[in-house]
Amino acid sequence: MPKQDNFMDQNEQNHGQTGVEADQEALSLEEAFLQIEEVIAHLETEEITLEQSFQEYNRGMKLLRRCNEAIDKVEKKVLQINEDGGLDEF
Repeated sequence: MPKQDNFMDQNEQNHGQTGVEADQEALSLEEAFLQIEEVIAHLETEEITLEQSFQEYNRGMKLLRRCNEAIDKVEKKVLQINEDGGLDEF
C-alpha cells in the first residue's frame, strides 16, 4: 500500500509552533477531514459556550488551511497529457 502524504515532511521542523499546531501538521488529509467533522459537530451542539465556539472555529479554520495546502501541493504534482501525447506538470 502506498504511503500517505502527511502535511509535514519528515525533514521539516516545527519552529515556533504549539503542540496542537504541530499535531495538526502531522495529520493525514483524511484525519484532518475527520477532525473538521468533529469541530462542526461540536459547534452545532447547544452546550458550547461562545469562547469554546470561537476556539473551535479557529481550530477548524487551521485544519481547513492545512487541507487546502496539502491539496494544492498534490495538484501541482499531477501530470497533464499535452497535445503531443507527452506529460506536462499541471
